[in-house]
Amino acid sequence: MKVIIEWLSNWVRCIFPNVQAVSFATLLVVGVLCVVTLGNLLMPVFAAAVIAYLLDSLVRLAVRERIPRTLAVVMVYLFFLALVFFVLIGLLPLLYQQVGELIKQLPAMMSQVQLFVMQLPQHHPSLITAKQVDEIIATLRSELLSYGQSLLTYSWASLLSVITLTVYTILVPLLVFFFLKDKQEILAWFARYLPKGHDVSLQVWHEVDTQIGNYVRGKFLEIAILLVVTYVTFSLMGLNYALLLAVLIGLSVIIPYIGATLVTFPVILVALFQWGAGDEFFYLMLAYTIIQGLDGVVLVPLLFSEVVNLHPAAIMLAILFFGGVGGFWGVFFAIPLATLVQAVLTAWPKFSNKNVCSPDY
Repeated sequence: MKVIIEWLSNWVRCIFPNVQAVSFATLLVVGVLCVVTLGNLLMPVFAAAVIAYLLDSLVRLAVRERIPRTLAVVMVYLFFLALVFFVLIGLLPLLYQQVGELIKQLPAMMSQVQLFVMQLPQHHPSLITAKQVDEIIATLRSELLSYGQSLLTYSWASLLSVITLTVYTILVPLLVFFFLKDKQEILAWFARYLPKGHDVSLQVWHEVDTQIGNYVRGKFLEIAILLVVTYVTFSLMGLNYALLLAVLIGLSVIIPYIGATLVTFPVILVALFQWGAGDEFFYLMLAYTIIQGLDGVVLVPLLFSEVVNLHPAAIMLAILFFGGVGGFWGVFFAIPLATLVQAVLTAWPKFSNKNVCSPDY
C-alpha cells in the first residue's frame, strides 16, 4: 500500500510539477466546463467571439498599413455586415428556392432509381434477385418517409424558433463590433482574474494562435473558392440546382476525407436524372473530378502546408470525437482543437527531476 501511495504521489508530482501546471490545468477544466454546461446558453457569445477572432486579422492588417484602429474596426465591421446582408438577402432565398424545387423532383428521381433497380435482375440475375430488389425498394420508401417526417418536424421547430433566430441575428453582430472595438479592454479584464503563474497558458496560446487562425481563415477561403468555382462550372454546363450543389461541395471540405465522398452522390443523382448516362453526364463528372483534384493537390497544400501537422488517424479521431460532442461546429473546429491538444501536450511543464517521470521509476 505504501508503494502504491508513493507511486501515485510521484505521478501527481510529474503531471503537476509546479504552480504553472496547476494553473494551466485549472484554466483548461474551467474552460471545458463553461463550454459544456453553458454552450447552448452562450452560443451567440461563442459565435461572436469566433467571428471577431477571424475579423481581427483584417483589423491588424489595416493597422499595419498605418490606419487608425478605430477606423480599421469600422471598415472591417461594415465589410462583415455587407457579407451578412448578401448571404441573408441574396444567397439564402436562392438556396431555399432550389431546395424546394429539388424536393418536388425527388419523387420522380426515386421513381427513376426504382425503375433502374427493378431492371437489375434482368441484366444481372446472378448478382441480385427480384426478392432483394423488393427489399431495397421497401427500405428506400421507409427511409424517405422517415426523412419526410423529420423534415416536417424540423420545419415546425424552425417556425417556433423564429424569435430566437431574430434575436441572434441582432445580438451576434453587436457583440462582434464590441469584441473588435474593445478587444484590449476585454482581454485585460480577463487577465485580472487569471490565477498566478499562467505563463504556460500564454505559451500555449501563442503557439496555437497562429495555427488555429491560419487554419480557420484558410478553411473559409477554401470553402469560398470551391463554392464559386463549382457554381460557375455547373452553371456553364447547365446543371440543375448548381448553387445548391456548389454550397454542399464547398461545405464538404469541413469534413476531411469523408465530405468529398458523401457530396459526390447528390451530384451524380442530379446529373443522371437530368441527362442520363450520356456525354453531358461524363463531361460533368470529368469537370467535377478535376475540381476535386485541384482542391486536394493545389489548394489544400497552398493554404494548409504549414498549419496542419497531424497524422491522418489523429484527424479522423478528432472529427469523430469533437463531432459527437459539438455537432456541426465540433466537426468544423475538430482540427484546430486537435492542434490545441497537441500544443498542450507539447508545452506541458516537465518536472525538473527526470527520474520521477521516467517509466522505470
